[in-house]
Amino acid sequence: MAPRRSTDAPPATTPLPVQTCEVATRLGRVHVRTIGAGAPTVLWSSMFVDSHTWDPLVPLLPTDRRYFLVDPPGLGLSESLHSRSDIAGAADAALDVLKGLGIDGPVDWVGNAFGGHVGFKLAARPGVLRSLVAISSPVEPVDDALRRQIKILVPVLCALGPVGPVRKAVLEAMLTDASRAKPAVRAAVIESLGRPKHRSMALAVRSFILDRLDVTGEIGDICVPSLFVASDDRGDWSPEDAVAAAGLTAHAEAVTIAGARTLVPLEQPAALAAEVLQFWASLES
Repeated sequence: MAPRRSTDAPPATTPLPVQTCEVATRLGRVHVRTIGAGAPTVLWSSMFVDSHTWDPLVPLLPTDRRYFLVDPPGLGLSESLHSRSDIAGAADAALDVLKGLGIDGPVDWVGNAFGGHVGFKLAARPGVLRSLVAISSPVEPVDDALRRQIKILVPVLCALGPVGPVRKAVLEAMLTDASRAKPAVRAAVIESLGRPKHRSMALAVRSFILDRLDVTGEIGDICVPSLFVASDDRGDWSPEDAVAAAGLTAHAEAVTIAGARTLVPLEQPAALAAEVLQFWASLES
């Protein structure tokens, strides 16, 4: 299915009260912010950042849902990782999160990059998800050039944290040039980088980026309606890549958001909200 672009945005709504909790999982306590009431909807963020990258998007989404904004294991305000894991381990931890939150039915899952990779695993397990939105989530491992760059930066990240060269590399990987020029967008990424402990962030990078496997052969097992969202400025998850992945998955479609790289919810929240709303509406019909 050909990608489509959308510029229509739903009207903003009044901010709802936010509740916070920590949920025990096999990868440590996970920090969750809960907003609203209604159908359970989980938003799992990208690597390097945390649930605050969803903040521009949530006010544009329906108010008759209960949104669970997750800081992934080892990131944000979640407990530090103490050993390496992998995407399958993160998916198991996500099941712990759902159980710990008392969610006993299928949820709508919205995942950005890392969150989309976790969503691929969960969507292949009957009864866990009602639907999947995977945003900027390549189904193949990182390429050799990026792998070499990350391996150089990980020891610096572990020892010193997100200092100059690490911060620069992350910002360039996550945001377009135009987005990096916006103080609020840039600050959201930098503040997220500063929350976890250095070693925890380094373990997360090794576990969920460097050790990420090719799931091209697995996405055919996805058993729920799915929306694959590409941006127009991420080389390893192009619009063509998203269309190809959707073609391997039953009940999946692909769309493209312009003016974004990896952090589409932060860079283009209105355009993303319009696509998600249309997708959710299709589930009801």
